[in-house]
Amino acid sequence: MSTRLFGVVWYLPMLLLAIVEVAALVSAYLIAVALVQSVVHSPAASWPGALLFALITLVAFAGLGLFSRRQRANRKGIVLRVAVGIVVGAIVAWILAQWLGWPGPSAAQLFVAASIAVFLTVLLRLLAEKLISEDVFRRRVIVFGGGQRATSIAALRRRVDQRGFKLLGFVAAEGEPATVAADRMLPTGRSLVELARELEADEIVVAMDDRRRSFPIADLLECRFDGIEVTELVTFLERETGKVHLDVLNPSWLIFGAGFRRDHLRLASERALDLFACVVLLLLVWPFMLLTAVATMIEDGINAPVFYRQTRVGFRGKNFQVVKFRSMRVDAEKAGAQWAQANDTRVTRVGAIIRKLRIDELPQLLNVLRGDMSFVGPRPERPEFVANLSAQIPYYQERHFVKPGITGWAQVCYPYGASEIDAAEKLQYDLYYVKNHSLLFDIMILLQTAEVVVLGKGAR
Repeated sequence: MSTRLFGVVWYLPMLLLAIVEVAALVSAYLIAVALVQSVVHSPAASWPGALLFALITLVAFAGLGLFSRRQRANRKGIVLRVAVGIVVGAIVAWILAQWLGWPGPSAAQLFVAASIAVFLTVLLRLLAEKLISEDVFRRRVIVFGGGQRATSIAALRRRVDQRGFKLLGFVAAEGEPATVAADRMLPTGRSLVELARELEADEIVVAMDDRRRSFPIADLLECRFDGIEVTELVTFLERETGKVHLDVLNPSWLIFGAGFRRDHLRLASERALDLFACVVLLLLVWPFMLLTAVATMIEDGINAPVFYRQTRVGFRGKNFQVVKFRSMRVDAEKAGAQWAQANDTRVTRVGAIIRKLRIDELPQLLNVLRGDMSFVGPRPERPEFVANLSAQIPYYQERHFVKPGITGWAQVCYPYGASEIDAAEKLQYDLYYVKNHSLLFDIMILLQTAEVVVLGKGAR
């Protein structure tokens, strides 16, 4: 079950799990203080430290992908991420407590708190997994339509795309040829209202191929008065999959739908986040940037260029020069522009490392400071690729209605794209971001980017 709050789609079970885990982390901290007495840290003074520990750990969990609907780690991977997140939370909370002048816990208290927290959190995760798999939080959905548009729901195969709903079946629209498998069609002897009541449906998704014929206005209105949500197909797919499906998209949805707008508050918050993130990141990573420059000169010679400048398409289609660490040979594109491939032979030894760790992207902080790019946004592409992709893929130019970014929704949801098929897939995530971008959504993407960087996902 999903809900939209502050412009972001929240997966309700994960939201509830986060709240319960905060309580568990606070409890673990307080129990540790009570069990291991300390003259410098009495139980009465424990609450600020407990809350700080819980909130920092929660941020670490988010950065490790533990609140992502697209989390695919097995149980061993979940336990490892939980343990790492709690250790990071404990250490950072202790450092911040010292900096703020709060009475910090002893080493013994910190160890006991982390141990209890790991036990409680893993237990909660296993219980949540069981509840989610038993359909406790999933919407019960009926799809009205059995034609071509309806097959976009029938074709959803990934478990992460079906976590939010349980598909009860499809109802054929009168006069519409059915392309959905017969065993997934519901009986048509009763009205849509009667069927929805009998199956205890929570939502009806309208997926007719042609709404001009036999559109059941009266039935759908009655369903709404019964408390059953009625949703248009594109909106449903956007909410459940985190992308805008091009195969069912129509121009009117782009124009009349919610989102796809920029106001002064959004522009100000975006710029504030860009400047803050740039300053913080530069303070943290400048040693790695210096080491990369030295390593590049050692490998290719002191006269070889360290940086790589390239023309990219930015906001409103305006070209700009992007700056990156050079990760390929100097003559990598003597035959012209081409996509990077897996195990690309043009990549240098240093380049392979910095691509894996995404260090090659760090000089783009200069583009962010100049205002050419934002910290979060669609990946900027080369003019040659944009011209070709715009001719082949509908709505491709719409991704340029926001500034390009160092990281983005498509980058955390989909691996590196190296073909027109990949570009079309990533565009669906880019359009989702263009429609729903907000300060909170940007922060969530930055946290999920940490998982991509740490685990080296999608790098080439």
